Amino acid sequence: MCGRYASKSSAEDLAERFHATGKLPRLNPSWNIVPSQEAPVIRCHPQTGERHLDLLQWGLLPHWTKDRKSARRPINARAETVVTSGFFRDAFAARRAIVPADAFYEWKREGAQGQTAQKQPFAAARADGDILAMAGLWEGWRGPDGEIVRSFVIVTTPANAEMAGIHDRMPAILDPADWETWLAAEPDAASALLRPAEDGTLRLWPVSRRVNAPTANGPELLAPLASA
Repeated sequence: MCGRYASKSSAEDLAERFHATGKLPRLNPSWNIVPSQEAPVIRCHPQTGERHLDLLQWGLLPHWTKDRKSARRPINARAETVVTSGFFRDAFAARRAIVPADAFYEWKREGAQGQTAQKQPFAAARADGDILAMAGLWEGWRGPDGEIVRSFVIVTTPANAEMAGIHDRMPAILDPADWETWLAAEPDAASALLRPAEDGTLRLWPVSRRVNAPTANGPELLAPLASA
């Protein structure tokens, strides 16, 4: 799964990297984005098809939701079922997105079976230094009073070999050559991209358990454990 990540790039840098047009949102760098927060997302404008950079809320709220307060708000969607799931299939067919990140966090359970085990957080980033482009879906919800909520979810795949020692899931990571296919192609072509990243795509390192706190933030969260 993916339950925390870092995104510290400026709106201008993200717009340039992903060829996004239109008015840019004001972004604050975050080294610990948590569910329910707003975060930058690349999506195609529903009318023009142009790529836009927007702030959306993490935790998908489908357009058909009746009661926002009691609604389930998943933060991840499994690649194996995203095409057929009643919760995600509409968004997969028409509202795919890219969630940019500098790194994501995952927790490895430590300790013997049956013992009280702590979890050691790890950070994962692209080994080539490029930005992580995580596959996502987005939704627009309108309340009876006219309130509009735009939200997103991150698609996950089984872990590749290098992630498997930490967790059995990972975000679906899109290579630059596949961005246009994911955002704008027919669903069959897009679904073919939902596979574990090739081994060697990521570099992984342990980080301080400070990242466990949802309120913690700052560049020190990404520092390798020895110097955190």
